[in-house]
Amino acid sequence: MARMRAVDAAVLILEREGATQAFGLPGAAINPFYAAMRDHGGIRHVLARHVEGAAHMAEGYTRARAGNIGICVGTSGPAGTDMITGLYSAWADSTPILCITGQAPVAKLHKEDFQAVDIASIAGPVTKAATTVLEPAQVPGTFQQAFHLMRSGRPGPVLVDLPLDVQLAEIEFDIGTYEPLPVHKPVATRAQAEKILDLLVTAERPLIVAGGGIVNADACAELVELAELLEVPVIPTLMGWGSIPDDHCLMAGMAGLQTAHRYGNATLLASDFVLGIGNRWANRHTGGLDTYTAGRRFVHVDIEPTQIGRVFAPDYGVVSDAKAALEQLLAAARDRRADLPSWADWVGACGDRKRTLHRRSDFDQVPIKPQRVYREMNAVFGRDVRYVSTIGLSQIAGGQFLRVYHPRHWINCGQAGPLGWTVPATLGVCVADPDATVVALSGDYDFQFMIEELAVGAQFNLPYIHVLVNNSYLGLIRQAQRAFNMDYQVDLAFDNINSPDLGGYGVDHVKVAEGLGCKALRVHEPDLIADAFEEAAKLMAEHRVPVVVEIILERVTNIAMGQDLDGIIEFEDLAETDDVRQPVALD
Repeated sequence: MARMRAVDAAVLILEREGATQAFGLPGAAINPFYAAMRDHGGIRHVLARHVEGAAHMAEGYTRARAGNIGICVGTSGPAGTDMITGLYSAWADSTPILCITGQAPVAKLHKEDFQAVDIASIAGPVTKAATTVLEPAQVPGTFQQAFHLMRSGRPGPVLVDLPLDVQLAEIEFDIGTYEPLPVHKPVATRAQAEKILDLLVTAERPLIVAGGGIVNADACAELVELAELLEVPVIPTLMGWGSIPDDHCLMAGMAGLQTAHRYGNATLLASDFVLGIGNRWANRHTGGLDTYTAGRRFVHVDIEPTQIGRVFAPDYGVVSDAKAALEQLLAAARDRRADLPSWADWVGACGDRKRTLHRRSDFDQVPIKPQRVYREMNAVFGRDVRYVSTIGLSQIAGGQFLRVYHPRHWINCGQAGPLGWTVPATLGVCVADPDATVVALSGDYDFQFMIEELAVGAQFNLPYIHVLVNNSYLGLIRQAQRAFNMDYQVDLAFDNINSPDLGGYGVDHVKVAEGLGCKALRVHEPDLIADAFEEAAKLMAEHRVPVVVEIILERVTNIAMGQDLDGIIEFEDLAETDDVRQPVALD
């Protein structure tokens, strides 16, 4: 067998496992690993400006394409702790990323050495596994197990911590005979599929709730085929948005307290049976459980056994990978097609709600109302755009007004929601799909959190359009503070002595973006939004850098939300029909 450094074996394994895209920052304790990457040449690397940013880039890269696993790399101590937020958001959203950190030599781990911290213990609660490798000969097996864990069952992140002396030690290793470990995923049985159909056919108003597990399993085609075969409407969750096209006749809208459609909530409340596949009954989807569950039966299919019954007890639960479950359901439904009931009247009623229960978006006020921004985004960016967003009123309004037509074209940090996620995650998406039209959506505070990562897009020519809706407020927190009758420590406005033309909106995002090597535009009038998007597309194509389109909004807009699905507060005028501008082709 060949004799090599442990880090050489690690890099060869990454290449054999197909994980060939890394994001990170070198440092003294991880330099041997970087030397191995340089020597072997099979792993591409993007130099981040912040190690948390590297973790979020890895998340975006993984989520952009089925089978991807992004790698984030950092040195010892603060590099690992900086990546904890990325590991948490990856863990919360079932996203497999591999975090590799350097560490002090083994003999110094208990001596409070410089930048030495027990990162495995810190990362343990937000990873599928976190290990400090103490024996060089265990490096190959540790990496092999890491990929097995990331891909098996509910996907998720793994951290491997490599002490400096372990990296440099020589071991015997034969990459020629290395094989990835078999991936384990639970599979639904035909009997379970038949049981689900037995329950389904007794319903009068059934729905399928499509979660992010369907997207993770690359099973969106099977979902649509099953919905069409059964003629059962689909309610995607926020993480499952795009699993069925928004304009499909069986796409019944999203339900929830915030990122939801009026027609989606109304349809779920009218249903009497819900088949949830690959979802977790997240609280922003369900709201109050008494309202959500009243008058309807539930079947829950999920890859993780402990998810069944975690939020509420379903009438029937099945532990299965979403794709395997859908395949079994399709086979059983085909055999029973002649005996399936018709839900045509129910589908028609869902369609009527979808045509009539809408929120208005054609506002023409100055300063601009945010609803108008999403109306223009739908029209200009069209059907094939890939959206990336994180948290805040900007993301909530995006979920209410944007349109998504393909899987993995809405990439959102669903559960953790860390401010600052959008810029680095978008860069990861751009690396994974360099030919796509990628559009990020941020409020001003999310944008400011990791704004330095724009320089990464400029340095590595990762072009995308960043729609920045600026009300100079922590808008979501301000709206939540209404319950406490306060508006406290959420106002970001100030008179910028260097940019008096901003009129008190504070940070000059255009100057900052340009200073980081990007292009930027600012819009004050609603009729100029579409022109700015089209100009941004031209600048992006010409210069191959991120282009920021800052849209100055009215300071205060309350976006529709509530505590229960039947208690959503609408703050604006409603539309009688869908008034979203139809997509037009970009030149």
